Amino acid sequence: MKKLLLTAIASSVIATSVSAADLKIGVSMALFDDNFLTTLRNGIQSAAKEQGVDVQIEDAKNGVGNQLNQVQNFIASGVDAIIVNPVDTDATVSISDDAQAAGIPLIYVNRQPINVDLLPDDQAFVASDEKVSGTLQTQEVCRLLNGKGSVVVMMGELTNQAALQRTQDIHDVIATPECSGLKIVQQQTAEWSRTKGSDLMTNWIAAGIQFDAVIANNDEMAIGAVQALKASGRSMDDVVIAGIDATTDALAAMKAGELDVTVFQSADGQGRGAVNTAVKLINGQSVDRKVWVPFELVTPKNLHNYMK
Repeated sequence: MKKLLLTAIASSVIATSVSAADLKIGVSMALFDDNFLTTLRNGIQSAAKEQGVDVQIEDAKNGVGNQLNQVQNFIASGVDAIIVNPVDTDATVSISDDAQAAGIPLIYVNRQPINVDLLPDDQAFVASDEKVSGTLQTQEVCRLLNGKGSVVVMMGELTNQAALQRTQDIHDVIATPECSGLKIVQQQTAEWSRTKGSDLMTNWIAAGIQFDAVIANNDEMAIGAVQALKASGRSMDDVVIAGIDATTDALAAMKAGELDVTVFQSADGQGRGAVNTAVKLINGQSVDRKVWVPFELVTPKNLHNYMK
């Protein structure tokens, strides 16, 4: 199922024509040290290798200044296209302006730029629609709790559009009649990090916060919450844990009975889609401003479809 999905994604944005072997694409990743982004980066590398495209991938190390410098260096070196996984989705206007001024196609991947609706014809955004991710996740939590219970929310980085949208999704679902019995008792950022997720959960436990479910904006924070809860002696059977991304570690945690909900977001598909879209733009082909890669709900019932 997963293989078929990725095949469909690749074919839907397949790049064509002019000597891909002569093309060079500069890639600025927000962070190398992240499980999901590592898979995304591998997808970029795989697609580039298959098409004979040369890619130069740089680690911005979560620094906006680093990323801006990398983009400037790519422009100065004369790359044919630039792919950016933004550190700060509010800082993308200047990146778009610089690329447009240089006449170099630009593709944002995974994290939605603040100027996504104002991108010029030679710029695009490849990702999954975040309005779906948090919605699927929270609807399943609501179902597991029969529409009633106390919830804590772990947010990603507050400068990241995905974190803001996924959190808004949670609130939107809870506002529906069938889920209005859910109550958010705590909501804080753990910055996408497993370690910070564990620390935040430890603090909540120490403060005596009572809850029936943890809804985290990504799997890493959800796994951190699991680690802290287990360390405190709480049984995983009496708390619902939900994440997003369906990373390898998250799927293993679900198999072990520790994670109840995640949402499959194809990091590999997004990486491949970014390269394919870049090559299409280089060749002067028109593309959609937003190229969506589908989300899918993952639970113990369909876990086998996603295990490698």
